[in-house]
Amino acid sequence: MKRLVILALALITFQANAQDNKKEKRQENKKERLEQRQNLDPQDMAQLQTKKMTLHLDLTEVQQQKVMALNLENAKKRKENFDKRLAEKDNKERVKPTKEEKLERMNAKLDAQIAAKKKMKAILTAEQYTKWEKSLSKREHGRKHMKRGLKNKKEHQKEELNDN
Repeated sequence: MKRLVILALALITFQANAQDNKKEKRQENKKERLEQRQNLDPQDMAQLQTKKMTLHLDLTEVQQQKVMALNLENAKKRKENFDKRLAEKDNKERVKPTKEEKLERMNAKLDAQIAAKKKMKAILTAEQYTKWEKSLSKREHGRKHMKRGLKNKKEHQKEELNDN
């Protein structure tokens, strides 16, 4: 009986240590990705995104040029906002934004997304646009789950089955 208790405690301890290591690795990976993103300039970011979209959506040369211009514009805005947030974060006397500032920031972000969708709709064919929107929704769906953190794998699997 004592052996079983000792064995159970050893297994529980081992499992807890393994979970801690996973969290640490995730945090390290997140830091690495952040550093990599900081090192890329907007031109490189736009070029990578355009190539991925070309592979995924089978874009023509003309579409690639238009999408590249749109991606470059968006990448410059993202990089500018990222640098601004990084500067604010480094500032020791930083003040939390008010509700109005948060609302304004969210409205600006959503307006930019709407404008980008309209431009993309003008560039892509109907079939490409639906495929692109579907990939956007999958990515957004994944982000929501990463933020919230699913407690139960079965719950996540049920949601995936319902989506399909």
